[in-house]
Amino acid sequence: FKKTRLGNMTIKEIERYQTEGLKAGKAPATVNRHIEALKHMFTKAVEWDIVDEAILKRVRRVKLMPENNRRLRFLSREEGAALVAACDNHLKPVVVTALNTGMRKGEILGLEWDRHIDLKHGFILLTDTKNGERRELPINQTLRAALQGIARKLHSPFVFCDPQGRRFRYVKRSFASALRRAGLKDFRFHDLRHTFASQLVMAGVDITTVSRLLGHKSLTMTLRYAHLAPAHLLKAVSVLDAGYDLVTLEKTKGAASQQTP
Repeated sequence: FKKTRLGNMTIKEIERYQTEGLKAGKAPATVNRHIEALKHMFTKAVEWDIVDEAILKRVRRVKLMPENNRRLRFLSREEGAALVAACDNHLKPVVVTALNTGMRKGEILGLEWDRHIDLKHGFILLTDTKNGERRELPINQTLRAALQGIARKLHSPFVFCDPQGRRFRYVKRSFASALRRAGLKDFRFHDLRHTFASQLVMAGVDITTVSRLLGHKSLTMTLRYAHLAPAHLLKAVSVLDAGYDLVTLEKTKGAASQQTP
């Protein structure tokens, strides 16, 4: 917004920013997060008596754009194994952690040995999560083997770090190379989280448990995976068969009608 004064901010200016963001290739969700941040800034500006509340009301009138959050890309077991095999040595345990915990990239790269990892009791403790709630994730045998295979740097608290002990902040380039070697297209790091949830649901794990592992505040976000469990849903309605066995009832009724009074 360059030199636009806070008191001169208009709906037109903000909507122009939305349009330019879309033209630049930003996703609607990304632009919406920027607008939400802008609205919060003006909320603080009112609290700090920098602008009048009328300006805040004007900014709040800007509508967010529709978001398409229906994308659900996940890997099969074979594709997941191929991706892990294609990873460089520093990236492999990162991807294994994502596939076996469903953690977000920031959560994974921020892991510290003493603060988050408890190999003795077999869980990862997350305190600084996206929804602000503490989360405990069990460590399965696959993840345990990956973590135990990491050479811990005595001068660094981080699980995933370079030889100098500096934590990895970006794995975009090495992840893209692994995808190319594995022959995988249209796949992002965040889709490893979708893969974790999808594989659990297809294995028959209930939605509530998956929701807790993902750290969702409500089941609404987790229900996007429900369609992957048709066998699980069939099993659920099968419990009604004992009370509604219409075929047996019809046969019994027909046999009774043929008997001589």
